[in-house]
Amino acid sequence: MGDSLTQGYGLPQDQGFVPVLEAWLRERGHDVAVTNAGVSGDTTAGGAARIDWTLADEPDAMIVALGGNDLLRGIDPASSRANLAAILDKTRAAGVPVLLAGLPAPGNYGPEFKHDFEAMYAELAAEYDAVLVPDFLGPIGEKATQGLSLSDLMQDDRIHPNARGVRQIVDAIGPEVEALLTRADQ
Repeated sequence: MGDSLTQGYGLPQDQGFVPVLEAWLRERGHDVAVTNAGVSGDTTAGGAARIDWTLADEPDAMIVALGGNDLLRGIDPASSRANLAAILDKTRAAGVPVLLAGLPAPGNYGPEFKHDFEAMYAELAAEYDAVLVPDFLGPIGEKATQGLSLSDLMQDDRIHPNARGVRQIVDAIGPEVEALLTRADQ
């Protein structure tokens, strides 16, 4: 469950996050079908509004990767947190283990916003016993902090990863998804 980052915005269907993750997991011997519940432009509020629909398919586990559009719109982190908590309440009630994937906040909304937004992922993961990936775009962010160009990993909009960027994200998040699958098998 996510936004354009999981939906595969701007990429051929087979090069988005979901199909690349599914292939990565299958290459490692996991018999999985990864469902794309990413909606381009979605916010945490949108995710909370459609969680029942997503759970209707009775998933064994769920990746929740929402918040990027909340950041772009400057939505109060308390609201984003409440929406994510609503999603996690529903997944817990359904007995569905979750991997919660966060994003770092830029500094342009101020230090309090940045702190509150980033802290919500770790705090919610601890509260709901979710697997935590603090930065969904981590491999790309690491390169940026080194002052290197991201043109080889990002689409021209500099918001969405290209196919190479998606593969790096999957390589980084894959082991955490395997941990999620272990929880789903218990």
